[in-house]
Amino acid sequence: MINLLDLTYAELAEFVSGLGENAYRTSQIWQWLWRKRARSIEEMTNISKTTRTRLAEAAHIVWPEVVERQESKDGTRKLLLQLHDGALVETVLIPSHSREGRLRLTQCLSCQVGCAMGCTFCSTGALGFQRNMTMSEILGQVLIAREEVKDDLHDPLLRNLVFMGMGEPLLNLKHMLRSLETLNNDQGLGFSPRRITVSTCGIAEGLQTLGDSGLAFLAVSLHAPNQELRARIMPKAARWPLEDMMRVLKTYPLKTRERVTFEYLLLGGVNDTLQHAKELARLLSNVKSKLNIIVYNPADGAEYQAPAPHTVQAFVDFLVERHITVIIRKSKGQDIDAACGQLAAKSRG
Repeated sequence: MINLLDLTYAELAEFVSGLGENAYRTSQIWQWLWRKRARSIEEMTNISKTTRTRLAEAAHIVWPEVVERQESKDGTRKLLLQLHDGALVETVLIPSHSREGRLRLTQCLSCQVGCAMGCTFCSTGALGFQRNMTMSEILGQVLIAREEVKDDLHDPLLRNLVFMGMGEPLLNLKHMLRSLETLNNDQGLGFSPRRITVSTCGIAEGLQTLGDSGLAFLAVSLHAPNQELRARIMPKAARWPLEDMMRVLKTYPLKTRERVTFEYLLLGGVNDTLQHAKELARLLSNVKSKLNIIVYNPADGAEYQAPAPHTVQAFVDFLVERHITVIIRKSKGQDIDAACGQLAAKSRG
């Protein structure tokens, strides 16, 4: 049976037509799915009972199930979700405030069950790869988040989406692109591409496709300023030579005032020296970019440690002096293992 949340708008139109229904039904059903967050076909009350019966015979609506909720002392929320086959993934809601002091949320989305990249500093990588998530599973996280916070679509709390959760987005390119297309639909979830960021370790296949789509901003998990170190801490990502990746990113399609965001996780004693900063400045000099510095969040059994605060400041100061745009990204949710690199889809019970 078809999960209606797995259909793009065009596919839903074709499905509705195949049932012998008028074309305007597509828009009605679509809004029930993505704006009114209907969990069953029976809830679609502006559609005749006969049509609802016909729909229910061929399709259903399946959301992921929330099996555990955790809230950090800083207000970050982590949801453990169970998918239709019992697989577990996590999504995180990160609070911030507007200039006017109003609460805003950014959601960190997962796109795979586990991850095949095996980065040595990441808890998700230690899980290994199980499977790709479908569009209904990826976007089901957004539906659940809006339900959790009782979001008002006229003035939503949930403003930004970052694909920085479990999995490598470009290794699930088909379902990622379908999800981004649906996110951008004004009759549905209605997220502007400027409020969506897709983070990749650096996968050659699919990078140009993502850029040409214009459906999201790009963030690249760099974490090392040279090929040798990248191969040591990110062995699978490093199969694409750093020099080749930077050459491609130099011509990556960008909108006006847009830059490629680079993520750099500072690991104590590993990639945080002034020599590393010097190499990093040189690496970024020919790419229109900005740099997010993330201080490592130790996880259970981790082989790395966080750098000292003075080391972080010296690293940042060196880059700023060389006109690199640097943002120190404040980690949130560390006490509930919801910070960068800590997602492992495990239950406390």
